[in-house]
Amino acid sequence: GEVVDRTTRLLPARAQVRMPTEKLQKALSVLDAASEGDLYQTLTSHWPDAERLVGARGAAHQPPLPGAGELAFAERLMLADTVGYLPDDILTKVDRASMAVSLEARVPILDHRVFELAWRLPLSMKHRDGETKWVLRRVLERRVPRALFDRAKMGFGVPVGEWLKGPLRDWAEGLLAARRLERFDAARVRGLWAEHLEGRRDRTHQLWDVLMFQAWAEHRRATAAARAPRPAVALEPGR
Repeated sequence: GEVVDRTTRLLPARAQVRMPTEKLQKALSVLDAASEGDLYQTLTSHWPDAERLVGARGAAHQPPLPGAGELAFAERLMLADTVGYLPDDILTKVDRASMAVSLEARVPILDHRVFELAWRLPLSMKHRDGETKWVLRRVLERRVPRALFDRAKMGFGVPVGEWLKGPLRDWAEGLLAARRLERFDAARVRGLWAEHLEGRRDRTHQLWDVLMFQAWAEHRRATAAARAPRPAVALEPGR
């Protein structure tokens, strides 16, 4: 992993990729996919072997990709993102983050008319000769310089990985204590936590998944305890 990371740093800026080791491992794991569902789960999951992490009873079932034979494989992947990843993940985060500061955020490309048009377009207008978002790029090049859209994606994620080593370390250490990881393979999670703190590997995504579950479980326990009826206290005579 360290060799891959060091090697990619020698590439030109345009060819740089985030988390090269993790992306290489994910690309290699695709070769072992036994079905379309397995392939999609491998591409989208931080923990493709969740059953090993939480045990068979806790492993989530991966449903088959939606859209039977009438859609091409790439379109079934798009549909799976449309009904799952978008509403259950990134759009939810945008809505919560913007509403928390009373900011009206709108995503023009999700206007229902644009959405309906996009789904009516043939796949060849979305991906052509290795170029993604083909028709959208053709529209953009009429209005803005190519350099503004023909470039690597620029995310705006917060530095959670560094926060876990700094201001969030005590909070994370508490939730990742071995005695509190009864639902997980504690040794494996603790090993990833040590790798992350020592800077050997960036384990932000895997750790954050576990931390969010742990924080949710702690909240549920605290809420249940607060709502539990208090036992009656028998008073001694004369009091």
